[in-house]
Amino acid sequence: MNQENLPAKFYNVGLSYKKADVKVRGAFSLTRENQRLLLIEAKEKGIDGIFVLSTCNRTEITGFAKHPFELISLLIKYSNGTVEDFINVSNVYKNKDAVRHLFNIATGIDSQILGDYEIVGQLKQSFKLAKKLGTTNAYLERLMNLVLQASKDVKNNTKLSSGTTSVAYAAIQYIIDTVQDYNNKKILVYGLGEIGKNTCKNILEYTSNKNITLVNRTLEKAIGFEQIHNDVEVADFSNLTAEIHATDILIVSTGANTPTVTKEHLKAGKELLIIDLSMPENVDIAVKSDPGITLINVDELSKITDKTIETRKKQIPLAEIIIDKYKAEFNDWISHRKYVPAVNALKESLQAIQHDEIDFHSKKIKDFNIEHAEFVTNRMIQKITTQFVKHLKDDETSVDQSINVISKIFYSEKTEI
Repeated sequence: MNQENLPAKFYNVGLSYKKADVKVRGAFSLTRENQRLLLIEAKEKGIDGIFVLSTCNRTEITGFAKHPFELISLLIKYSNGTVEDFINVSNVYKNKDAVRHLFNIATGIDSQILGDYEIVGQLKQSFKLAKKLGTTNAYLERLMNLVLQASKDVKNNTKLSSGTTSVAYAAIQYIIDTVQDYNNKKILVYGLGEIGKNTCKNILEYTSNKNITLVNRTLEKAIGFEQIHNDVEVADFSNLTAEIHATDILIVSTGANTPTVTKEHLKAGKELLIIDLSMPENVDIAVKSDPGITLINVDELSKITDKTIETRKKQIPLAEIIIDKYKAEFNDWISHRKYVPAVNALKESLQAIQHDEIDFHSKKIKDFNIEHAEFVTNRMIQKITTQFVKHLKDDETSVDQSINVISKIFYSEKTEI
């Protein structure tokens, strides 16, 4: 069969921490601008329903395509990854598996740190961008709505996120566990994206350290944060090197494609703990060769939360029950979307036959009672369509096969998911 004639299927293609290390994930990471360009091109190519998620732990494209390579090729084009690398580390989910994958992501089951809900905000932002660019559709809207409901339900009604832990929290936990007299150390936070903000909040909440300095390329953003959180100071970006020389702990959460901290920023012979929360990594790995430098990345941070994770694993069955409830609701909605065109086509065809027959008999039979005939035949049409709906809802029914038959006999549109 010609690929152009194939119906679009629902796919999720991408890679995550499960198979790809931090370097490979960095290569496939998509900037905000490239996410926008990718979605625009997808729309121009006629892809109906698509959004992109790119975080420190995963880069994925979710949407409808005739073949997954339509989505994969867009990812390759707008990232620095190669097809060969993608084949080695990728995941490709289709239809129901792709739906389940989104539920697992949003509820924290698929997070690098089990139960980490930072992904929810990133998921919302990704979908918001797609909606703004007009690349969402009714299916994605409904699915995302239920995915976010499930996420909230799991968070409120299970202990999957018990014992605070996330990449932003793990950084603070690492400092508490490994740095002596950490409350009196100078801490510099460079970069105020979502992770940078959360890290600052965690320092203030979980330590008594009042010696925190913020540096951000956009000064206004740092000042805005400082106005809300009085226990921090702001330094100008132009003073970055001097601030690094003066600090004991440097936390980097910038969003650049190339290193923003290099050996040139460091003070020779000074001990410095650097925690790089960026993806791709924004601290040049060459700094590790300097004596006194300790460099920690997101993959290393995930190892410190094992105890909490064991507790959370026991909550997975409860979370899956909640997920199944919302997934069933989505499947019911999908089934209804499938039923309606076929049932309407059947009903309209029967009504056309009814009209023709009543018209024929009213001309042939003297004193033919049209009102009675319409009443009887309307009841017959209702019974036939009701029986067809019952057939479609039967657990043993092959819905797609049944709808295909009706579609061939009575015209109706089909959408596959």
